[in-house]
Amino acid sequence: MVRLAHADALYERIAAEILRRVASGKLRPGDRLPPIRQAAGEWGVNLNTVARAYAALAERGILETRAGGGTVVARTSATSAADGLDPVSQARAERLQARLGSAVLEALAAGYAEAEIEAAVSAQLARWRATRVEESQGGVHEESQAADAEDALRLVGSHDLALEVLAGRLRALPDSVMLEVVPTDSLDGLFALARGTTDLAGCHLLDPETGDHNVSFVRRLLPGETVLLVTLAHRQQGLIVRPGNPRGIHGIADLARPGITIVNRHRGSGTRVLLDDALGRAHIDPLTLAGYDREEATHLAVAGAVAAGTADTGLGILAAARAYGLDFVPVARERYELALRPVTASLPAVQHVLETLRSADFRAVVTALGGYDTSESGVVRSVE
Repeated sequence: MVRLAHADALYERIAAEILRRVASGKLRPGDRLPPIRQAAGEWGVNLNTVARAYAALAERGILETRAGGGTVVARTSATSAADGLDPVSQARAERLQARLGSAVLEALAAGYAEAEIEAAVSAQLARWRATRVEESQGGVHEESQAADAEDALRLVGSHDLALEVLAGRLRALPDSVMLEVVPTDSLDGLFALARGTTDLAGCHLLDPETGDHNVSFVRRLLPGETVLLVTLAHRQQGLIVRPGNPRGIHGIADLARPGITIVNRHRGSGTRVLLDDALGRAHIDPLTLAGYDREEATHLAVAGAVAAGTADTGLGILAAARAYGLDFVPVARERYELALRPVTASLPAVQHVLETLRSADFRAVVTALGGYDTSESGVVRSVE
């Protein structure tokens, strides 16, 4: 071996040299590395430095230690190097599979169905993504570079966890479709559709006079146009509360109790419209509620505020409550739909959306998120 000069992170340089030899095929599957004492003499370093380098590569899955056999090149890592793959990437993928595999097996052993496990993973990924997404003032998503691709669709509108499942299913298709989701609110989505700056608008706007969702708003914001409404799902909205419901919140009327603090959705969101209608029916002045002026952009943000203890409750969907391990008091059932123009519906990518919404696989995973009824997912109605 080549003798190296000392450096602050010398073990990393030793590890990098071993890794280079694995990737080039000079060290092959099962090849044994020199014992630590011998290697330390050859490298001109102390024993701990070599041990640390070996341990770092073992953690990555590049090396493995065998009882009585010393330290050898792991077969999976060396095979990937010989096949022209990055052994570090391969090892990381294998470690991730092992971690997820253990969690999946544990969940299966606890009696959870496959769809429930997948839904839980989708919800947690959505929760993680929500912490990274900061909406700009103009509502431009930071990953909008894919919007111009032929196999990409842009969706502006209300936040919903089922969209995460839909986007994942579309990416996994043989003819992959990129669904770029810009979470704003229902009204912003319809305004974007009217301006022609989105392909799809996600909305769940209740008309208190008719009891229907979205139709009257579409007619007002896109007058004289034919617009298609595609059902994503029916879902439950309710009050998200801490585990065990320590504040004893059982309905909208309890929001007016002294000492109860809420967290709200922003103006223009379907959830805000629903809350205001419910407060009106209960003859409660919104301005008397502590926290009414505190606005959050997503259901997950509302659930996060309740989980953090900065609010006692907030109106949101059951799936968001579950993502944070919170309790839920049902309030209303609503229809979430995707609004689009007929010309957009003819695109192959949109046909994939419809097929996915109607698939048993999509419906099973979304149902397992909790609070969803997918029996009409993919149903299309026309508004003129």
